[in-house]
Amino acid sequence: MKKKRKKKFKKDYKNTSILPVLLIIALLSLFSETVRTIPVGALSEKFAGISYELPELNSNLIEEKTLKKNDYQNIKEKIILQKAINKQKKMHVKIKKNKKIRNLEHDIEKIETQISKIQTEIIEIESKKIDEEMIVAKIPKVEFEEIVEKTVDQEIMDQKIVDVPKIKETIKVAADTSTSTITIDGKETLIPGSSEKNITYMQILQNPNDLDLNLKYAQQQGKAGNFKQTIATLERLNMIYPDNVEIKLYLLSVLVQADSPDKALTIIEEIKTNEDLTPEDLEAVSEIEEQMKERKKPRLWNFYADISLGGIQNENVNSVSKKRLQYSSDSLIGFNSPMYDRTYSGSLGLTATRSIGEASTFMINANVTDSDQEEERSDDFESYGLTFALDTSLGNQSLSPYLMLSKTDYQDDADSFSLMYGIGGYFPVGDRNSFSYGYSYSDSKGNNNTTDTTANETNSIGHGFTFGHDYMINEIFSTSIGLGYSDSDAVVDAGNDYETYDVSFRLNLAYPWAYISVGDALSFNDYKREDTSINSNLLRSDATNTFDIMLTKAVGDFFPIIDPKRSLFMNLSYEKIISEANLVNYDYIADSYSLSFSKSFHLNK
Repeated sequence: MKKKRKKKFKKDYKNTSILPVLLIIALLSLFSETVRTIPVGALSEKFAGISYELPELNSNLIEEKTLKKNDYQNIKEKIILQKAINKQKKMHVKIKKNKKIRNLEHDIEKIETQISKIQTEIIEIESKKIDEEMIVAKIPKVEFEEIVEKTVDQEIMDQKIVDVPKIKETIKVAADTSTSTITIDGKETLIPGSSEKNITYMQILQNPNDLDLNLKYAQQQGKAGNFKQTIATLERLNMIYPDNVEIKLYLLSVLVQADSPDKALTIIEEIKTNEDLTPEDLEAVSEIEEQMKERKKPRLWNFYADISLGGIQNENVNSVSKKRLQYSSDSLIGFNSPMYDRTYSGSLGLTATRSIGEASTFMINANVTDSDQEEERSDDFESYGLTFALDTSLGNQSLSPYLMLSKTDYQDDADSFSLMYGIGGYFPVGDRNSFSYGYSYSDSKGNNNTTDTTANETNSIGHGFTFGHDYMINEIFSTSIGLGYSDSDAVVDAGNDYETYDVSFRLNLAYPWAYISVGDALSFNDYKREDTSINSNLLRSDATNTFDIMLTKAVGDFFPIIDPKRSLFMNLSYEKIISEANLVNYDYIADSYSLSFSKSFHLNK
């Protein structure tokens, strides 16, 4: 009985002791904010201001209470609680970041959708560009001379050449180059390809098959008057896209402006075989064909004018010897002539040509040149020339017989006259090699007068022979090798009769931006009689090395407004002569620099 009673007593004691403890823990939880309740059930306006998000715990308050109630919390519990708080904060930050990322992804999807629509619209615009901008139409019945003189002005070309009612469908060269933007999510975005931008030749080399880029480049070059680049670009596109009739029509319009009837007729034949050509376009192209055939008919005579202006800076105009010494009547004296001088010159030439048969052309050229030297007068003169020449062929030989007459009026010397005639020819061997040859006869005379009673002593008869070889490495590089021999017999042999042997080499560089030629020549002069007025004991013998470099470039490449057709050429050159002789008089070095401008005109095209 006692044992049972003890057990019962212990059981009752255990139950009664747990309840107070649980009650105390609940009260502590409520006062320490570790437990918070939220209403559950139907919502009403009474709970409108209550936040249902998980509240952040007030770590400062918990820490303060924990420090006051050391009986219920210890240091370990504070550390665990602080870690939970930090983890909760990180979760909140991560949730906010994820929400921003989702918003950004949504915005990006919207932008990508709008960009895709824009690209689709651009493709549709570009697909129609061949049908909207550049007009090719028939040429009205006006004189061609008037058209050619005004090809530089595109508006005049449109008025003179285009017959708008004849061809309603036009050729669009490129997309609209005016800048345009579109608003995406409140921001203005530039549409690719819509801004005005010059296209460089390097971009074309990097993208030779890009139709849009090449058409824009052709349009820009055409507006600048550079028809050669425009035609070259369109011819390349025509080979890449042989079935594109719009490219052919555009090329035809440029060939008409550039006065290239042969190429225009070839393109017309290609256009007429195209199945996509409309009846209206076919009719207009046929009329253009008639105009081109009329232009292609050779005129009886063609007339040209050539104008050039230039200057030469000479570093040793009088060929002063290296030691500034010279022989005179067997005596060695000083060579004190001026070395530095500048000469200006200008020339005008008129040329008339006439076709004779299918393979021959006859030419007459008359020219006048005026030279003005600043310091001395040895190069002050006026010269007049008249040339007759015939270009013809015999088998595979191209032959050019000629006759030249000239007169030179010196300011401080006797006038001189010369007559020269000869023949030149060449023949090709394969695709890259050609050989040339020539012979010339000359008769030079000086006019005796009161100031120069010995001018006729230098009257001479000359014979010259030349032989050359040209080799074409590629479209840019070519070489020329020349051999020559000449003999001169004068009235007074002493110091005037001599033989010359020449050998020369030249490298030619035909770059798109300029033409450059570099040459070097050796000449050996052997005189037949001693010149007693200089040195009666030495027979003169010379060896001369001449190096030169020339550059030719169109002025229009720098200033398109001045030279839109690229027909005004600038010529820069440098020449260095090194003469080695057994007579000190002719042992010298001379350098010269020259700059000239030249332009040709077709007077009756």
